[in-house]
Amino acid sequence: MSLDDTNNTDLPEELNSESSEIKPKEQHVWDNSESTISHLPGMYREWFLDYASYVILERAVPHVNDGLKPVQRRILHSMRRMDDGRYNKVANIIGNTMQFHPHGDASIGDALVALGQKDLLIDCQGNWGNVFTGDGAAAPRYIEARLTKFAQEVVFNPKTTNWKLSYDGRNNEPVTLPVKFPLLLTQGVEGIAVGLASKLLPHNFNELIDASINILKDQPFEILPDFHTGGMMDASRYNDGLRGGAVKVRAKITKVDSKSLIISDIPFGKNTTSLIESILKANDKGKIKIKKIDDNTAENVEIMIYLPTGASPDKTIDALYAFTDCEVSISPNACVIRDNKPHFIGVSTILRENTDNTVKLLTSELEIRRNELEEMWHKSSLERIFIEEGMYKEKGYEDAGSKETAVKFLDKCFDPFKPKFRREITLDDIETLLETRMGRILKFNVQKAEEYIVTLEEEMEQIDYHLANIIPYSIDYYKRIKKQFGKNFPRKTEIRSFASIEASKVVVKNEKLYINREDGFIGTSLRKDEYVCDCSDIDDAIIFYKDGKYLITKVTDKAFVGKNIMHITIFKKNDKRTIYNAVYRDGKAGNVYMKRFAVTGITRDKEYHITKETPGSKLMYFSANPNGESEILKVVLRPKARIRNLIFDVNMGDLAIKGRGAMGNILTKYEVKTIALKKKGESTLGGRKIWFEHETLRLNADGRGQFLGEFHGGDQVLVITKDGKYNLTTYDLSNHFEDNILIIEKFKNDIVWSAVYFDADQDFYYIKRFQFENSNKQQSFIGDNAKSRLVKIMHVDYPRLEVKFGGDDKLREKLIVEVAEFIGVKSWKAKGKRLTTYQISKIHELEPIIKDEPMPENESSETGEEEDDDKNQMSLF
Repeated sequence: MSLDDTNNTDLPEELNSESSEIKPKEQHVWDNSESTISHLPGMYREWFLDYASYVILERAVPHVNDGLKPVQRRILHSMRRMDDGRYNKVANIIGNTMQFHPHGDASIGDALVALGQKDLLIDCQGNWGNVFTGDGAAAPRYIEARLTKFAQEVVFNPKTTNWKLSYDGRNNEPVTLPVKFPLLLTQGVEGIAVGLASKLLPHNFNELIDASINILKDQPFEILPDFHTGGMMDASRYNDGLRGGAVKVRAKITKVDSKSLIISDIPFGKNTTSLIESILKANDKGKIKIKKIDDNTAENVEIMIYLPTGASPDKTIDALYAFTDCEVSISPNACVIRDNKPHFIGVSTILRENTDNTVKLLTSELEIRRNELEEMWHKSSLERIFIEEGMYKEKGYEDAGSKETAVKFLDKCFDPFKPKFRREITLDDIETLLETRMGRILKFNVQKAEEYIVTLEEEMEQIDYHLANIIPYSIDYYKRIKKQFGKNFPRKTEIRSFASIEASKVVVKNEKLYINREDGFIGTSLRKDEYVCDCSDIDDAIIFYKDGKYLITKVTDKAFVGKNIMHITIFKKNDKRTIYNAVYRDGKAGNVYMKRFAVTGITRDKEYHITKETPGSKLMYFSANPNGESEILKVVLRPKARIRNLIFDVNMGDLAIKGRGAMGNILTKYEVKTIALKKKGESTLGGRKIWFEHETLRLNADGRGQFLGEFHGGDQVLVITKDGKYNLTTYDLSNHFEDNILIIEKFKNDIVWSAVYFDADQDFYYIKRFQFENSNKQQSFIGDNAKSRLVKIMHVDYPRLEVKFGGDDKLREKLIVEVAEFIGVKSWKAKGKRLTTYQISKIHELEPIIKDEPMPENESSETGEEEDDDKNQMSLF
């Protein structure tokens, strides 16, 4: 429960984040009088508030200025006091920190290890545990630590630190550390206090600096979490880190082959042990099917998942996201201490306040340094005049009988020079001159003294300039920090948009559904009764009855659903392609209607009707068509006078598909004897229109992203990657794709492709024309050398290229290459034709020529070898 949940009714007003400052209450003296009993509620209320205030301010919630909890601040302060450039035993650091933190060594040790594992402020040596596997750190006597260079650079400055007495009054400790960096957002924090909780997610080092610079430049910015465990993240509902937002984080799962998967990143807050346990648990429950798991994690995460024969890798990946900790939802709650009380503020506001605080600290450092320079300039000027003017030789100085007389004499001697000084000459200044030793006077060099004073004046002028331009100075500071340390903190979490996964579509069919028509029961435990279909324990069944009613109910071990069942199957929510054909009689002697409809979603266990709900209605024909197939029905009427055609056919494909509540069209007004299926037709829904959404790297039928085309039956999707590989896949919406896609489109086997690539084996550019062949396995069409690279790929009929030369050949005229004339169409395995032997600086695609298609050449090369020089007459040498 967080503070906003109280609404000022369940907790005292002082505990509300917008209430007055939390202050310790007065102590109460216990007495034995009867009146004490009446004060117990009030005392409890005040004592509870004392405790709650202490936990909130002194233990669980970080301060907005430095982003640290008290224990973390005391650890860093203690390490700063101990710092001598060498590593210190963690046991010693813990013992030293206990001078400031009154809660025992265990809390200090745990906080120190957590800080060290974030790899930002503490340089660790020894076994500090593994955030990937969840292994703990070694004992404090075995591991060592020291402050990082980054911590020394941005966290500490005694001159700008506000101090307070420690809990025992023997030492000083910082109120907050003068951190000139968004440390809170970089490290993240989690804490639970009394009545509220704080959870700020970690963000990327470099992105925070860039955002701070944008703030100083008054430009827009956006910051999103970045987790040290990597993975993929959908932050579309991040809500600026405030309560009510959520971030979805997924493990990074890739296909090794058709029988194995590899997990290389894990979600934030999980480790390989807990992740594997969740996978095994889902496997035991039958949600997924796996053969074996190997955990090869060391420095990097590597979990191998082996699949049984026949299991789909793509559906298994979706099932892992749906039923295991491979996908988690994290709810942030940005709560910080500001003005000595808790506040709920977004991460963008925290960053703005931190940036403003950094500017203030930089300004304070400059002002302190300028005051120091002023003092150095003042004392140096006094000393120079004192020695250069020979005041120490004056008779009045030498004859002064007392210190007071000498001070007054020197003060009078400085009267002509006082207008040149920047501040008043005090008695302390003159007393300092009286302590000047003769040896220093004799060694005094006027020229060096003047040069030193000029150096001080130049530095003061530079500081004045920085103070007058504090925003550019702060921007340069951030840029310097990024240049110095930013290379160590690349983004680890990939920002993606996730397509929602329906659990019912990816769950393994781990049960079988049975029906007892005589008694009206369905369930997975009725193994001696009629088998219906495979299912899972999270599926719903849709049941149609002979009287025209239907309902949807959850699959269980055994459930009574009633008798007179005509059709039962597993219900697919939002399925618009399963079309039901129905013929029913309205009442006992009414018209016979026919209709086609889809059931996309209804309320579970609520009865619906196909008919008009007239008593005595009867369902005379019913069929379910998974792809909207049409049907031709043979209708036989009962003989009756004036009826000419007792037998006729009806094409259900002529009916429009309407809603489930539609009445339908009249089939006949006469009494029907039988209705039977005469012929099964083709789908009346046409092909399935498929789109590809580049943000989620998934196919969809909802119109999101790039339209690939209308797919029928065995149509396939062609995927060409940036590294010169291709493969063909089905248009199943559960397919997974990598993020290096260059071209994705509906596959057409008659398209001729032209590719220009650099062959790393030969160190030349090659060009080839070819057609892709049917292959579900990913194939490289530019060779097997990993250093070879694809330059251009085109599928126009007559592509043209402009080749510009570089290096020693940069003076050569650029060449225009007519690709269709340069090389014929060959196999995708062919090496192709060398473009030129000269050095190439750029290859540019020109507008293609439009002309009639020439007769195709019959040449082919399956060996992949380069053509002979005799045949290579068109090569550009």
